[in-house]
Formats: sequence, structure tokens, C-alpha cells
Amino acid sequence: MGLGRLHRPTVWFHLFILLSVTTIATRSDDCVYTAYIRTGSIIKGGTDSIISLTLCDANGKGIRIPNLEAWGGLMGTDYNYFERGNLDIFSGTGPCPTAPVCAMNLTSDGTGPNHGWYCNYGEITTTGPHLECSQTLFTVEQWLATDTSPYELTAIRDYCKPQASNALHRGDRDRDRVVNGHVVSAL
Repeated sequence: MGLGRLHRPTVWFHLFILLSVTTIATRSDDCVYTAYIRTGSIIKGGTDSIISLTLCDANGKGIRIPNLEAWGGLMGTDYNYFERGNLDIFSGTGPCPTAPVCAMNLTSDGTGPNHGWYCNYGEITTTGPHLECSQTLFTVEQWLATDTSPYELTAIRDYCKPQASNALHRGDRDRDRVVNGHVVSAL
């Protein structure tokens, strides 16, 4: 194969298509999200349930992470997440928000032998190329349980302007995407 054969239009066309697809495939997942979740030190405050996290910015754009531990648990494979007094750290990539994250929906699926969970807070950090780092502290101080007040498996903290984060409350699931092998929704 001589060098003259590399100049054939079909080779260059296929190379162009390959590079275009690669660029498009990686462009949407440019931001890194890090979540610090503190479980309360209260008796029976830990849980074995699956915890999901939805984050929104003031424009209603964001991500939904159906299983926080599977998406980006950083504490190790033998670590027991969401146990009493733990500060658990999760990190993964997703579509960049259009503004700093200002609303959070933290939900337990209520499964497992210890379904009740007391969450102190969630601290969310986002960053990406050519973006400033953004950090938001969401004070929760609430049980996510069906057997203790407020008898809900969801905690919503909305620090956005009024009507800005309606996607967080309406549970809009029509834009599911796969990011890093795990389902993440872009709202």
C-alpha cells in the first residue's frame, strides 16, 4: 500500500465521519459532578436502600441518577454506603448544567432490611471545561422512611428562583440517557 492510496476520497471521508462521531459522542458529558452525602448519627439512621439523586439548575436543566452508589461510589467495593454517621462521596460525569445547581431531589427506593434513612445534608460540586467550579450545600435533616415522620421517601430542596426547577418536581423522565454505562437523565 503506497502513500498515494491514502489520498483516496473514501479513506478521508471515513476518517472524517469517525472523528465527527467521536467528537459528538464525548461532547455532551463534559462536566464532573461530585456529591458528598452525610448520613445522620441518629440510631437506625443508616439504610440498605438504593438512593437516587436528581439535580437541577435555575433553568430547569439537570441530571437524574437512579442509583448513586452504582453511578459513582468512590468509597470502595466492600464499603457499606449510607450507614450511620458516614460521609459518602460519589463522583461521575454528566451533561453540563447551564447554571449552578440549585435544586436537589434525594430519594430512597425503600427496599432492604433497613429501609429508613436519616440524611443530614448533600453537598454538590460541579465543574467542567471552561466553567467555574460550583458548590451548593443542601441541608436535609430529614428521615426518608415510611415508618417515621414525615413519612416520605423523598427529600426535595429547592433553592432556585420560583418556577425555575419545575422539572425536579414533575419527575420528567422522557429524556433518559446513558452516561458512563449508567442511566442518567438530562432534564
